[in-house]
Amino acid sequence: MRTAVLSCQVECDVTLTSPSGIFTSPCYPSDYPASLTCKWTLQAPAGFVLQLTFLDFELEEAQGCIYDSVVVDTGASNVRFCGLTANRLTLNSSTNVMLVSFSSDFSIQKKGFSISYRQVAVALRNQKVTLPQNTKDVVRVSSLVSIPVLSQFTVCFEIAGQSHTGSWIIFSYTSKEPYLSFGNSGNTMELSFGNVTCPVNDVVTVADFTANMQPFCVTWSNVNGAVAVYFKGNYHVKYCSESVGMRTETGGSFELGRGKKQGQNFNGILYNFRVWNTAMTSSELSALTCDAVGNVVDWDNGFWEIPASYAQTDSTLSCSTALPATTSQTTSCVSPGAGCPEFTYFRISLIVSDKLQVTDDSIARWLNQTFQDWNHTIYVNNVSILPGTDSSITQGMRYSCKALLVYRNTTGKLLTDADITNRLKSISPSATFALDDIAVNAIENCPAEETPLHYKWPETRTSVTHFIPCFPYKEQNASRTCMISPDNYSSFWDQPDLLNCTNIEDIKVSQENAADVAVQLADITNNELSTDELSKVVTVVTKLVNVARINVSLASTVVTIISNVMISSEPVQLAASDMALKTMDKLVQKIEFDGPSLTITSKNLAVGISAINSSSFSGANFSAFMATNSSDPQIDFESDISNSLARVSLPASLLHNMSDADIELVSRINFMFFSKTGLFQYFGSVMDQQNNGLSLNSYVVASSVGNFSISNLKDPVQIEISHLQHQWNLNRLCVFWDFSIENGTGGWNSEGCKVSPESNSNRTICLCNHLTHFGVLMDLSGASAHINERNSKILMFITYIGCGISAIFSAVTILTYVAFEKLRRDYPSKILMNLSTSLLFLNMMFLLDGWLASYDMEGLCIAAAAFLHFFLLTSFTWMGLESVHMYIALVKVFNTYIRRYILKFCIVGWGLPAVIVALVLAINKNSYTNEFYGSAENGKFCWIGNKYVFYVTCVAYFCAIFLLNVAMFIVVMMQICGRNGKRNNRTLQEEVLRNLRSVISLTFLLGMTWGFAFFAWGPVNLAFMYLFTIFNSLQGLFIFVFHCALKENVQKQWRRYLCCGKLRLPDNSDWSKTATNNTKKVSSDNIGKSLSSSSYGSSTANWTSKARVTLNPFAKRHSSSGKPYSIPVSQKCSTSDLDASSSSSSILPVHQVLDKVKGYCSVRSDNFYKNIILSDSFSNSTKF
Repeated sequence: MRTAVLSCQVECDVTLTSPSGIFTSPCYPSDYPASLTCKWTLQAPAGFVLQLTFLDFELEEAQGCIYDSVVVDTGASNVRFCGLTANRLTLNSSTNVMLVSFSSDFSIQKKGFSISYRQVAVALRNQKVTLPQNTKDVVRVSSLVSIPVLSQFTVCFEIAGQSHTGSWIIFSYTSKEPYLSFGNSGNTMELSFGNVTCPVNDVVTVADFTANMQPFCVTWSNVNGAVAVYFKGNYHVKYCSESVGMRTETGGSFELGRGKKQGQNFNGILYNFRVWNTAMTSSELSALTCDAVGNVVDWDNGFWEIPASYAQTDSTLSCSTALPATTSQTTSCVSPGAGCPEFTYFRISLIVSDKLQVTDDSIARWLNQTFQDWNHTIYVNNVSILPGTDSSITQGMRYSCKALLVYRNTTGKLLTDADITNRLKSISPSATFALDDIAVNAIENCPAEETPLHYKWPETRTSVTHFIPCFPYKEQNASRTCMISPDNYSSFWDQPDLLNCTNIEDIKVSQENAADVAVQLADITNNELSTDELSKVVTVVTKLVNVARINVSLASTVVTIISNVMISSEPVQLAASDMALKTMDKLVQKIEFDGPSLTITSKNLAVGISAINSSSFSGANFSAFMATNSSDPQIDFESDISNSLARVSLPASLLHNMSDADIELVSRINFMFFSKTGLFQYFGSVMDQQNNGLSLNSYVVASSVGNFSISNLKDPVQIEISHLQHQWNLNRLCVFWDFSIENGTGGWNSEGCKVSPESNSNRTICLCNHLTHFGVLMDLSGASAHINERNSKILMFITYIGCGISAIFSAVTILTYVAFEKLRRDYPSKILMNLSTSLLFLNMMFLLDGWLASYDMEGLCIAAAAFLHFFLLTSFTWMGLESVHMYIALVKVFNTYIRRYILKFCIVGWGLPAVIVALVLAINKNSYTNEFYGSAENGKFCWIGNKYVFYVTCVAYFCAIFLLNVAMFIVVMMQICGRNGKRNNRTLQEEVLRNLRSVISLTFLLGMTWGFAFFAWGPVNLAFMYLFTIFNSLQGLFIFVFHCALKENVQKQWRRYLCCGKLRLPDNSDWSKTATNNTKKVSSDNIGKSLSSSSYGSSTANWTSKARVTLNPFAKRHSSSGKPYSIPVSQKCSTSDLDASSSSSSILPVHQVLDKVKGYCSVRSDNFYKNIILSDSFSNSTKF
């Protein structure tokens, strides 16, 4: 593959002859230069066309492309492009030359373009058609080709059959009537005309169609009903009198490999299919050549409609015009059907003696003169000279010379090594040097090899590009070129070009295509897979099981896939064993079937599912055995198989430890039998501690009850398993596969299991007090699988309604603080605005996530999950910053100055989550994925799919924030409750109510309700899930109520600007109250009332300005002279010196009260709580 990158050069007249490559505009992806003209000439060998694809395209847009443009000359027309119109467009040339021109004007440059090209076989003579037996696609004659009335015909083709079973049709023609077809029916080859059949089994049989390509012709004439077959050089005629006078009508459909009835598709290869409207004789058929053109249908692209996946380029075809790639190197061109190469390369080695210095030019000049005026076209491609090891004064210097000769076969004459050697010896060299030795060798072929896995490259000539189908999807081809080394002129393979091949992980899975994808994966796993490929296959299977509704047919295909996976070597299986086992467990839970039981068998895995009535369960038995004349293990539910490979007996008390609610949900018991144990390779710490020499010596069975965990059984489960090898040593251990070992990968564990004394050397009987089941990923408690459908729907309804309400009131909170400038002057209000903004976007992303996930667009889902993750982290962070602000206001009350306080909070609140999400995307963007959550079929959700990312960036992050908030919550409440006894004028009930309001306010502000997730375990998980859902989905509403709607200064702003009539508050109400309150000496209660009903600059301008100027620890320390409303005070002040503001009361958020202490005087902490938190503004407020 050649890549032409012109950097920023202005000379860009380039000819490209490589089989494939990429070229770009100058300076791409930077802007191309102005006033530029470029031209690329793409040249392919005869028999090929060029296919050009615009990988990226951006030019200046203009009507008619009058400024900057790209013009592509396809041979049939010139196509002009500009703007973005050509992006991802593909063009084909009509000849083996394609011209691409590019020009730019003096202004407005864009990034330009990147174009890929490749050489494609133009004629069907270079391609064969592979017809799979089970397909819906059809190979047919183009609808543009008119088929005439046929009263006689000759059909010739080459065929290779791959299946001899059943009935199949090679070709058919359907018009009005009769229906014409040729194929096999019940092991009889016949030509059919509607209801008339003409057997030709005595001429040709099904066995004659082998895997090797063979020419075949069949003729028919309605004059005498003669049906003739020309096969393997023999001509046979049989008369079918019933077809005399019959003919086909015009305007029909001519199809290959597809019968009129279902199941008649041909499985094989067809090539060079041609039709004539005459019945040829034996001599005419024997004289047919590749150049004979069918006058009705010819083997040319213009006659056919062939699906891209069916046509395969093959240079070894008998009539191929492409360069040969599969024949061995020879100069005689005697390989049948392979043709001769256009170029043949020879390596010559010369030992030259010269008294003077020999140069590359002198040797090249002599060689070119030597081969001039010869009857072969040959030229020197390269020459290299090395000094020899032996020299003398008389002989001069000896040089070792090597040269690459290129022979162009234009005459069809043969050229051998001896011909070139004789030519060199016959022409006298220069008088200054002499030839001491001559060696001529044709450059060897590149050897056959397999690189990478599944790509088997045949022995190939030098300079030839070989194409083979991609793996696993054969619609496209991979290519590889046999190159010549410029150092020693030997052949070597270039790197394979797999750009057109689809990777396994790129397979898109949906409910609609699940069955097709499963069939494809089953076909893929029939091949030997690498570790990476097997992991990708299992990953796609996992997605398929999560997405699709599993019917019996789909489940059977998935079981076959996992069975095929188990054939791989054990090191290959190890990489995906845990995912494969968990996928199987998920599969058996989702299978939909009718009847009392279901069995699915495959070569290495058998699955049995039994429907049960949980209210009358009396035990169950499962047996795995190998049936006579079968290599697949079978499952039996009823009878006691004497020679079973494994047997599981479930006691009648199996469900006794389950709750009544869980018992009602039990509807099935699952059983799996593994005849190969490659998926179970890790022995676990328990076994390692007991004996490092233990090895698995049995088959593996698994049993589960629905998706429930069964443990601590009164009556043990009895598991009887046959040994893989005869066991004389009685040191055995019963184990089960425990996924909690090795960080969820799984391993063997013996806890709860013991060996029965009834075991013998051939079989071991295990008694276990539990059944194993595979856990649910991403669920902290594993309880989500226990929630029934009814509760799931209720929780979903609560979630979406709550998030919608929370989003609305979060927006109202933000709008309130944005609209009224007086409300957002203090730090608590600004922090509250950031928290409300984060909650607003969190709720909106949650509401949109499921809708975005339904589009099944990977990029969109990753973006949605990343934004949801980001806003969840920002919400946690701003809750934590509320605690930090309380700590600063409560503990470090005095002499604390922090520059750009809110800016630093914003950097942490928004920047830290952004860094975390960016790191996740940078490390592995596929950590965000589209998965099913919950039991609902429509439960698609874009979220974190990697459990390690989830636990580190969500769970651990929240735990740290939660612990901080809990500590701050306790400190604040201790301070509040510790001073209750100092208030003698308040009843106990008033104190309790006041403290309760403080607790509720702080709980929602600090996100304490998120802690319900830690209690959603065991029997109380459902109750705590409801609490978690209700309170957290409505957090935005509660914050609005306690920290916006119940704030008196907010109410004043609403009444002043939003209300009318009696509810409207006069604009000068604050000034009159200030003037009144400043004339009297206030008590500590009045101070509390003042602080609880105002914020900076809102209610008491005089007091606020004084506080800001003198005592606010966050303000800058400079003189306040000249500032409005400032009143100088002394450094020492007491509560008796303070003026009160309004006497009205409302509930004030505790975090705001704590913050306000920093804006007032330096009173002791006791006075602070006495005057602020314990003020009557809390006890007297009834608005809550």
